[in-house]
Amino acid sequence: MGMKIRRGLRGELKWRYFAPSNTDPENPLRGKQQAEKDEVRQELYEIICSVKSIKSIACVARIAAAYAMPSCGDRNDLYHFTYKPLSERFQYYLQDLSRTVGRLECGIVVADHRGAKEDARFRGAHERLINVRGIWTSQYENMVESLFFQPSNLSIGVQLADMVAGAVWRKYEKGDDKWYQILEPSVRKAPDGTVDGYGIIKFPKGTWR
Repeated sequence: MGMKIRRGLRGELKWRYFAPSNTDPENPLRGKQQAEKDEVRQELYEIICSVKSIKSIACVARIAAAYAMPSCGDRNDLYHFTYKPLSERFQYYLQDLSRTVGRLECGIVVADHRGAKEDARFRGAHERLINVRGIWTSQYENMVESLFFQPSNLSIGVQLADMVAGAVWRKYEKGDDKWYQILEPSVRKAPDGTVDGYGIIKFPKGTWR
């Protein structure tokens, strides 16, 4: 909020608003030079990386490989299957944090509102992950409450998550890791510094290319 006030920006910041051709009427960056847009974007990533306890986690799905799975039949399945490993790494992060600080650290998932039907399906998938016990399901002992939805324009956290997703998407979809490299210090890592499987998860794991 301080950065927005200092720069005279009113409204939410989305990854797509930084594109040179974006002229969305609600884009607070509309009409600004690309160099200034990139300064804002860089400062957003610096904010994310400035707090040591903030960790970025993302799941990258290969759509063709996912749809080749018998259990993945539509975009809702793809959305939910991509969310599962993401939620598991969040649970693992909370477990690690609890061991570090010596007390139980709990977490809540806040997701971008998409629509009533989509939100209801997503909440149902989340509840099954949290409450169903099985050999292929993590124990979400550090997760509290249900899934919360918040329109992105009302949530700074959702806006920052969109910036994380944008940098990861750009790296894997376009082969451009400029913004990912700035974000990378915040990405969850193994003790040896590995990000694969810790902060960046690939789905489907066995057939991801």
